[in-house]
Amino acid sequence: MFGNGLSYSEQGGEAAPELVQEAAPTTTPSAPAAFGLFSSDTKKNEDLKQMLESSKDSAKLDAMKRIVGMIAKGKNASELFPAVVKNVASKNIEIKKLVYVYLMRYAEEQQDLALLSISTFQRALKDPNQLIRASALRVLSSIRVPIIVPIMMLAIKEASSDLSPYVRKNAAHAIQKLYSLDPEQKEMLIEVIEKLLKDRSTLVAGSVVMAFEEVCPDRIDLIHKNYRKLCNLLVDVEEWGQVVIIHMLTRYARTQFVSPWKNDEVVEEYSENNFYESDEEQKEKDRKVKNTYTMDPDHRLLLRNTKPLLQSRNAAVVMAVAQLYWHSAPKSEAGLVSKSLVRLLRSNREVQYIVLQNIATMSIQRKGMFEPYMKSFYVRSTDPTMIKTLKLEILTNLANEANISTLLREFQTYVKSQDKQFAAATIQAIGRCATNITEVTDTCLNGLVCLLSNRDEIVVAESVVVIKKLLQTQPAHHGEIIKHMAKLLDNITVPVARASILWLIGEYCERVPKIAPDVLRKTAKTFTNEDDLVKLQILNLGTKLYLTNSKQTKLLTQYVLNLGKYDQSYDIRDRTRFIRQLIVPNEKSGALSKYAKKIFLAQKPAPLLESPFKDRDHFQLGTLSHTLNSRATGYLELSDWPEVAPDPSVRNVDVAESAKEWTGILGKTKKEKPAEKFYSESEEEEDESASTSSSESESGSESEKEDKEEGSSDDSSGSSSSEASSDTESESKESAAKKTSRAADESDSENIKRKAKGISKESSTSGSSDTESVSSEESSSDSKSESDSKSDFESGKSRSPTSSKVTTQVSVPTKTHELLHRMSGKGLAAHYHFSRQPGIFGDRMVFVQVTVTNTTDQKIENIHIKEKKLPPGMRMHEFNPIECLEPAGSITVSMGIDFCDSTQMASFQLCTKDDCFDVNIQPPVGELLLPVTMSEKDFKKEQGMLTGMNETSATIAVAPQNSTRLVIIERIVKAANLGVVPSGHDNILRFAAKTVHSGSLMLVTVEMKESSTAQLIINTEKTVIGSVLLRELKPVLSQG
Repeated sequence: MFGNGLSYSEQGGEAAPELVQEAAPTTTPSAPAAFGLFSSDTKKNEDLKQMLESSKDSAKLDAMKRIVGMIAKGKNASELFPAVVKNVASKNIEIKKLVYVYLMRYAEEQQDLALLSISTFQRALKDPNQLIRASALRVLSSIRVPIIVPIMMLAIKEASSDLSPYVRKNAAHAIQKLYSLDPEQKEMLIEVIEKLLKDRSTLVAGSVVMAFEEVCPDRIDLIHKNYRKLCNLLVDVEEWGQVVIIHMLTRYARTQFVSPWKNDEVVEEYSENNFYESDEEQKEKDRKVKNTYTMDPDHRLLLRNTKPLLQSRNAAVVMAVAQLYWHSAPKSEAGLVSKSLVRLLRSNREVQYIVLQNIATMSIQRKGMFEPYMKSFYVRSTDPTMIKTLKLEILTNLANEANISTLLREFQTYVKSQDKQFAAATIQAIGRCATNITEVTDTCLNGLVCLLSNRDEIVVAESVVVIKKLLQTQPAHHGEIIKHMAKLLDNITVPVARASILWLIGEYCERVPKIAPDVLRKTAKTFTNEDDLVKLQILNLGTKLYLTNSKQTKLLTQYVLNLGKYDQSYDIRDRTRFIRQLIVPNEKSGALSKYAKKIFLAQKPAPLLESPFKDRDHFQLGTLSHTLNSRATGYLELSDWPEVAPDPSVRNVDVAESAKEWTGILGKTKKEKPAEKFYSESEEEEDESASTSSSESESGSESEKEDKEEGSSDDSSGSSSSEASSDTESESKESAAKKTSRAADESDSENIKRKAKGISKESSTSGSSDTESVSSEESSSDSKSESDSKSDFESGKSRSPTSSKVTTQVSVPTKTHELLHRMSGKGLAAHYHFSRQPGIFGDRMVFVQVTVTNTTDQKIENIHIKEKKLPPGMRMHEFNPIECLEPAGSITVSMGIDFCDSTQMASFQLCTKDDCFDVNIQPPVGELLLPVTMSEKDFKKEQGMLTGMNETSATIAVAPQNSTRLVIIERIVKAANLGVVPSGHDNILRFAAKTVHSGSLMLVTVEMKESSTAQLIINTEKTVIGSVLLRELKPVLSQG
């Protein structure tokens, strides 16, 4: 109060000394009172009022500046309304602007006084200055009195035809205010919206779409004619207008275009071939697949024009584009947004929170989008708890067999965090990883048991709760853990943890028959001091023991029931009465007491540890409803894709307008072409090919663009460009002719080289290699690059010496696996085996030999690999196409696969000239290793560094025929590609290898014990591979 008065007098003294002198006699007596607690402030703004009534414009202007300054600081200036509103008719343009700024703020609060000046506002609507016209309309729409609705309606209609786009923008803002005041005006307002939607100004576009969303979001028909214009204006619209338009166009796309995701469904359906299908049915299926999905040019226009906005500095715009791609783009293109969303994580914590929530929802359905950026979600010590828990959620969603080892090491660090809430969330995340990835369940369980000795009660309590959930999945194997947790009961004080331990002991009391009664005895002593949650579990424990071990626990249970009978909590009293009637037989007990054992000791289903973001995907990403996980007021649901696309001609406009629009589009695509290389060239080519097909007229500039595209696609290596082009519309005949002529030019020079290679192969190889060399001669028309053919020939040369060294190895698996059955392959059969030859196709690739056999009585032509569906990071070196395979002929070809140290399948299509068959190769874990030679000393040193969570072990009963040293070595080396390490002890065998992809050490120790048992120990950083290898080596030693 005092501060306000002082600042006003100071500023008044500087601005108008004569007014301060006049005001001095009136303000001086109240000055001492200003220091009082209950002083009156009625006269504090007297100097401002007098300045506003002054005849000098300079005094009025200074007063208005100070008043607007007060409003900006959040101070209340409503008592000055009468003095300010008098100046609304001022001829000074600067004063008038500031008066309208004031009136826009307070017109709604002081409606009666504002109504007195309504005629002035109406006159101001005709003012030559566009800012005054716009301000008058804003003030008029802020006076929320139903009586002036007709005046507002007339003003909005006139403003919508104003020459100034700024005034038209304000007319669009006024529409929403009028609609909220009088919804009955909806039809007239829709007419104005329809008129403003045709406006070509970027200033108006965002505001009118906002009005459309508020007043008539269901009137999609108003958007049809303006759809292409909005798509093309989008880049130049203001940022918040972009957000509104993108959200509206997302809803529009979901109602007007067919699902771009259908293609994936059809391909999956197509892959499930029946063995006994007729040729007609097969041809019908082929026709269906060929006509599966062609993206509407308008759909492609929307995706292409929003893509540059991923570079926007405004986080809301990037988020809007991300949700558009998520909800309406083909799944193969949705990954474009991941890089931009990760970029937003450098923003302030509020933006991070919203972005991470959306990424958490995305990562549940499509892990592959964010796996390459996993390190961006590692938690920093400076992150607030809300950000930490969201990042943890995303990391848990991204966990798979390949990266779980890294994540568990990261989680180990998080558990030690000083933020106890975050540490507890990490323990829950470890529990979820353990249930989702069975290979690390035991590792996680052992780690959580170690945490039970932690000093922090919260960490221990959370560990107990998670262990309880994990043990429910496989209780038979973990009696020792239950005993260990029973011992901790004396020290743990957190009620939830105590209750969880008691529930576990009660549920599996038959597995710990000696410990359970003693736990009941101890808890009965402290029953009266326990939390209600713990008391209920003590009652449950007593009941279950009474039913299974009544001799020892009958009196103890009755004692606990008597204590519960007089407890202060009515929940405890009710439970006690219920249990007593059910388990203690008496005259009054009903029929249920017979089934007490079945009721209390029934098998309980294991709890599902699921992501809290699992059910959020039914809300549109980036909306308030998605953030809150509940439907907010005004939320508009996304409709399902239509089965059949509505008529696209509704988006066509008059000829004169369409010519302008299409030239505008072509001009834009030319200018934006350098910026199109935002993420990948394949995407750029796809966009451009779609844009050329979407345009109805062919111009010279378009044909030039097509030529450039062909050149770039020919120059680029790899299969990405060809895959991208195959997704889009079919290429023109001209481009096909150019490619064939180019291939013909290259083939002449390659013919001689290929024939020479064929001759050399004929002389050096026999049988199957003969057919291979002949086929290479016949493939002269193939337009493979020279470098590819050279590398394949060199690999063929190097194959023979390495195959001769095979005999020097201890054992090579001769087991073959079926790749394609002859019935599924229409007479084409394929088998594969791992020949353990390192470094042929690259240091990180596993060498696979595939034997292809023709079981038909006709030639099979052009056997090749097509459409690889590999998990992220996995690579494949294909074999050269087999041009022709004679009837009853067989040929062996070689290929390399980088499995990324995981046992995930490498899926691809094995194709002939007429058919394609889905096949997959899954490696045994033993084939992901390369043998390593090292001394016993080095082995022990490395083993010492790989303990704790990096060590897995098991005790095995060894079959009698496997008890000798040589047999064990032979069987283990046959099962896994391990090198034998010399050992100074007869009863200890050591093996060493490294993983093919990452080179991580894999150390295996077999220690023979007495009574035909052996301990198998595996030490490695790759805990998943280690646990799988342990599982595969167990039967090798235990079975004959």
